[in-house]
Amino acid sequence: DTEWLPQAEGKVVKVISALLRHLPGDKYRYKVIFMRRHMPEILASQRKMLVHRGEDADKMDDERMGELFGKHLRDVEQWLEHTDNVDVLYVHYSDALQDPQTTAERVAQFLGKDLDVERMVGVVDPKLYRNRREELNR
Repeated sequence: DTEWLPQAEGKVVKVISALLRHLPGDKYRYKVIFMRRHMPEILASQRKMLVHRGEDADKMDDERMGELFGKHLRDVEQWLEHTDNVDVLYVHYSDALQDPQTTAERVAQFLGKDLDVERMVGVVDPKLYRNRREELNR
């Protein structure tokens, strides 16, 4: 269902990576800010989400889930690279939290808009950086 797309023109919309290739390519040009994250952090976050939803978080081990998700990410990145109506800026989650100023400036430049970078920086809360790779390896 992409009926909502005309109302989203010029706005920011969060789309999970699995759905990017379903965005219609015939009418629109997209600017994608692709958030990257360390695989152990992704897996810990996914596990917590499954538990929160009441699903079996042990249904698949982290090694296999990491392999599948890594393949998915490689496929999506390859698709993005070969899609003419998509511009991509890759941002690492940890960089955004550790150096929000630089990240906000990169995003503003990528979008080509006169954005309030200081306000963007002001909403970053490093306390929300849960599932840090360093903490997961303890």
